[in-house]
Amino acid sequence: MPTSQLSVYFFAQAAVIILVCQLVGRLAQRLGQPQVVGEMIAGVMLGPSLFGWLLPELQAQLFPKATMGMLYAAAQLGVGLYMFIVGMEFRADHFRARARSAATVSAAGILVPFALAFAITPWLHSVPGLFSAKTKLMEASLFLGAAIAITAFPMLARIIHERGLAGTSLGTLALTAGAVDDAAAWCILAIVLASFGGSWGGAYAAIGGGIAFALFMIFVGRRWLRLLARWVRPEQPLPSSLFAACLGLFCLSAFAMDAIGIHAVFGGFLGCVMPRGALVDKLRVSLQPFVVVFLLPMFFTYSGLNTRLDMLFEPAIFVAALAILAASFGGKLIACWAAARLTGESNTDAMAIGALMNARGLMELIIINIGLAAGVILPGLFSVLVLMAVLTTLLATPLFNWIVRRAENRGKAVPA
Repeated sequence: MPTSQLSVYFFAQAAVIILVCQLVGRLAQRLGQPQVVGEMIAGVMLGPSLFGWLLPELQAQLFPKATMGMLYAAAQLGVGLYMFIVGMEFRADHFRARARSAATVSAAGILVPFALAFAITPWLHSVPGLFSAKTKLMEASLFLGAAIAITAFPMLARIIHERGLAGTSLGTLALTAGAVDDAAAWCILAIVLASFGGSWGGAYAAIGGGIAFALFMIFVGRRWLRLLARWVRPEQPLPSSLFAACLGLFCLSAFAMDAIGIHAVFGGFLGCVMPRGALVDKLRVSLQPFVVVFLLPMFFTYSGLNTRLDMLFEPAIFVAALAILAASFGGKLIACWAAARLTGESNTDAMAIGALMNARGLMELIIINIGLAAGVILPGLFSVLVLMAVLTTLLATPLFNWIVRRAENRGKAVPA
């Protein structure tokens, strides 16, 4: 397809994606859900599961296969920049405030889902359409464990902020445990990606390179970034040269992560070491509207184009979906509730933490898109995990609200 024709398709796709994601996102807000949940659903609707089912010819004309590479690049840029923004919102003081309780809750929220994943993966590994033939049992178990153990830290932060729990004991504990969960899941995913393909020499290089990159950014890069931050004046706009420098560093970080064999999205964690203050505040103001409104919906749509919910009608995949849903939602809920109780939290707070930790959202989609692109999983499992991400995220807010109302009706203290 000629380059000029690709640009025509891109702008047509972008217009439809933005419009549909905004409409469904606003509808989700009216139903008490975060807008991003509606945008996730909109991405699935634009794929073969709804649009392609109702109007297959029109869907194929709007999203021809020849344009998928272009949409993929835009989606990766969007999710990488979003991770950069998330990293800038990371607060180390959450760890110091509730370290012991958070470590216990996080450990339970990781170990139990991983144990369940290792228990069911030998069976799932034999179901056609789930894992690639090249994926070894250990790699499959680790990947599924990471997929069902992860918590969507940005989604968790948004729910806590909207409920007015930021800075409270419950909010701090949930945020800290969620951050540790995410960090552990990403580390496991990096190991899976590094080892996939059977070349442990490449795996060691990737893991070692990732550790070296992280140490460099923490102990050296942070100091260099502080020099950049000194040029920022709170009362003045962010200089274009500094904005360009930060975007250039993000691109270099993404390139470095991709080059060593992990994934470009890990470069977004550069935001974690950005010096807090005027620089981060102005970068967030400059980036967030464009990334969230324009680029991120392309990632949701790209995921939706790879999602085929009709595959769930296959008996073996349907049963596998039920097992994965039970392991992911029930395992996480019960594990985090029990751990919170063991650390002295009230039953209401413990139940609320279990509900909040089940919000997976965007983080789940990032992990499974990486797994699909790397060839670790096949479209069948991808579709199951998309459904799991949407359902568990949809349930998190209503379940949390029900727990709060139940406590209020019984005259007990609301989580604080």
